[in-house]
Amino acid sequence: MGIFDSLHIGSTGLSAAQIQISVTGQNVTNVNTEGYTRQRAVQKSALALDTIPGSIGTGTKIETVVRIHDEFVFNGLKSAYSNSQKTSYEQTILQEVVSYFPDLDDAGILDNLQKYYDAWNDFASNPNEAAQKTTLLSAANILTDNINSTSNNLQKTMDMVNDQIANLVDELNSIGKQIAQINKELAKVEANNKTQANDLRDKRDQLELRLAKMANITTFKDDLSNSSFADATITDQGMNYNLNINGVTLIEGGNFHEIKFDAGTSQYGYGTIFYELNDETRIDMSSKITSGELGAMLDLRGRTRGSDGYMKDGILSDFKDMLDTFARTLVIQTNNIYASGAHKSLASDALPEAKAATTLQDFDHSIKNGTFTVNVYDKNGTLMASKDLSVNPSTTLDDTRQGNSLVDDFNSNTDDNKDNNFINDVDDYFLASFSYDSKSQEGHFNITPKFADGEYYISIEDHGTNVPGALGLGKFLAGTNAGNISVTSEIKNDSSLIIGGKTPVAGDNSMANAIVNSQNTDIEFVSSHNGSQTATTSGYYRYFTTYMASVTESVSNKHATNEALYNNVYQEYQSVSGVNLDEELTNLIQFQSSYAAAAKVITTVDEMLDALLAMK
Repeated sequence: MGIFDSLHIGSTGLSAAQIQISVTGQNVTNVNTEGYTRQRAVQKSALALDTIPGSIGTGTKIETVVRIHDEFVFNGLKSAYSNSQKTSYEQTILQEVVSYFPDLDDAGILDNLQKYYDAWNDFASNPNEAAQKTTLLSAANILTDNINSTSNNLQKTMDMVNDQIANLVDELNSIGKQIAQINKELAKVEANNKTQANDLRDKRDQLELRLAKMANITTFKDDLSNSSFADATITDQGMNYNLNINGVTLIEGGNFHEIKFDAGTSQYGYGTIFYELNDETRIDMSSKITSGELGAMLDLRGRTRGSDGYMKDGILSDFKDMLDTFARTLVIQTNNIYASGAHKSLASDALPEAKAATTLQDFDHSIKNGTFTVNVYDKNGTLMASKDLSVNPSTTLDDTRQGNSLVDDFNSNTDDNKDNNFINDVDDYFLASFSYDSKSQEGHFNITPKFADGEYYISIEDHGTNVPGALGLGKFLAGTNAGNISVTSEIKNDSSLIIGGKTPVAGDNSMANAIVNSQNTDIEFVSSHNGSQTATTSGYYRYFTTYMASVTESVSNKHATNEALYNNVYQEYQSVSGVNLDEELTNLIQFQSSYAAAAKVITTVDEMLDALLAMK
């Protein structure tokens, strides 16, 4: 081994120190770069020469530059991040929704409801005063308008979440394609099994975190190795890569299989998420996405579409269903009682898809078995006739082939007064009829007088069937849900039409008093999604808002826990892969010393050469 070999040894030391300084500088300059993983130059001694008297080294070399990454810690970070983002999104939306229900002492639906009943009470005290009718109409309008506004805000939030689902699916597909492309580039760069494409792997990790923000992804990398020669970490070295959501593979190496959002026949754009196999078989992904922002959106909006085009199993859809139940029951309860007032005639709402053979209980599930009484009064308030009609599961609107019908029972020539006189009964004063419009696919039930308008009046005393309220006979309120509840258009246009008595006698307030008293009566609220609840009108509303507050608080508590877990895992991740400036500056001093020492070797050899040449 000659003097020039010693010079070479010094030059390898310079080269190694220079690379180490460059890598350290890269770490320092990227200390604030999101997604950057600190790197280390792995230094080893060069191959020694076997000579006499023994092996003599030939210097040093930088074998590779590795990134300090622990796959197990990173997987934990993705999982914690996904859970944290899920509850964070849910918390934000739910806190916004709860703000739609202020219900303070002087604001909110509950306050409007109390003022509505107070207005009925004032009207009952003075049923002939036009001013009281105007005040009652105003209170009813304020209540129904507030319910409409709250329902619309809730619906807008649901629509916004649905739109974000569609956008997030597009973003997920875009990121998935980028990861697949990176996998292809990695295969090219690392084909020689020597080069480490650290920046590409950092970029892929960042994209994985972005996907974890959206959904519960799982990645499998088949070649994990212990990089203890740099730091005690578990890194992925291989090319085989699989990313899936709950067992459904989206990325396999350089191939990406997209997921799709399809609104199908929903007129509101509420779609499902699915994965399509090569044979066009669809795999529902909505049930498989359980965390991340997409999981939160699906929890809020719902995963299963109902017959009305909206989702039926989400947190927000539950809220909307309960608000609709409150509004619909308020309409039925009010109209059940208002129908007991003296009316010149009765006409139902337009009854969607109700035909003659449609049973009452199939048309509206709020209709119960029981009876209601039809009363006929003359203009002086004398009871002229009275008839009880029964409702059972086979009762139809106007078809007696399977059982009794509303029209037939009303029009039957029976001795209602039990006086052996068959010409002074209910059917002798009023006629019931049913018609069906095939174009609009709506049915109409009417009770019309047989005498001059205003000679006789009709009323319906319900005994728990809900028929008058469900069909909208002699109604004060209109609508089928919180979005369309309102005062009937006739009364809105003319408050003088409001009646207060069960008879047409001036000053009769018996019906108005019944509505006032109904606020303290327990009734059944039947929800499509949440079963039934028995409570007063205000009691059910309190139950509903308490339920919302409870759900929101539960999510907030979960988020606090998930956020704490994420922060802990993130700190662990940073301790492994993050750049520590103190450590890097210490390394920089060390590598600078190494560079200076290697330079000293070279200058020493140079002096030796000078001495050698001088001897010549």
